[in-house]
Amino acid sequence: MNMEDLTEKKEGNENYDRQDIYSNVVRAGKRTYFFDVKATRRNDYYLTLTESKKRFSHDGKPYFEKHKIFLYKEDFEKFTEGLEDVIRYIKKANPVILDPDEKPVQAATKDEQAKQEEKNKELNTSGEYTNVEFDDLGEKTEE
Repeated sequence: MNMEDLTEKKEGNENYDRQDIYSNVVRAGKRTYFFDVKATRRNDYYLTLTESKKRFSHDGKPYFEKHKIFLYKEDFEKFTEGLEDVIRYIKKANPVILDPDEKPVQAATKDEQAKQEEKNKELNTSGEYTNVEFDDLGEKTEE
């Protein structure tokens, strides 16, 4: 293949005109998210969001299933508002907190938190403390 053939192939490829500007990769459990800033021929920036999940075919060979969203700068504000709205709704409706091992842990309700705080106060104000004198830990004397 000569240089002219390569140039024709590149010019015919619509992705060739899109320049990669910046990327951020987020690994979250079994999924990986790619946030890629790209530029058009006119140097207008846009964002591609890609979700990638590792899957296995019937014969056991791994492959990656990908889903992609293109987000253009004129839509950033409305997209962000919508995303923040649904995240707030989910957190309020389903208050599940994930620990570092990603095992779901039900968040304590306000009543449960209040009861726990009351127990903590009782433990701290019961007056049942052992008085330890650190001077007693010094030299051991024979009696």
